[in-house]
Amino acid sequence: MIEIDDAALEEQFIRSTGPGGQNVNKVESAVQLRYDLNRARFLDDAMRRRLKTLAGRKLSRDGVLIITAHRFRSQERNREDARARLTELLVQASRAPKPRRATRPSRSAREKRLSAKHARGRIKHLRRGPDED
Repeated sequence: MIEIDDAALEEQFIRSTGPGGQNVNKVESAVQLRYDLNRARFLDDAMRRRLKTLAGRKLSRDGVLIITAHRFRSQERNREDARARLTELLVQASRAPKPRRATRPSRSAREKRLSAKHARGRIKHLRRGPDED
């Protein structure tokens, strides 16, 4: 189970786009969750690197992960959604990728590939018009 450091977490409420009727112009129902990776204590270096890769454009230059949630009309549901998305990112980053093992194609696979290439080349050769001699 991943615990989110509240010291590294900051929530800001902003006006949302999308559904909400007249309410959308008056109420700040969207949530912008900011998670400072530099202040997160439980992240080790490998996990921090994976998280930076996974976050992509959600990560600012100064190492703050920004998640904006405006899927729902209510502020509370958007807040839960943002926290759930942050938790999911952290869970994904906590899993170390499986190391790739080098493999080779079998002899029959190589022969099958070459015969398919030869057949395709033969079809293309037959499509050509007659030579101009």
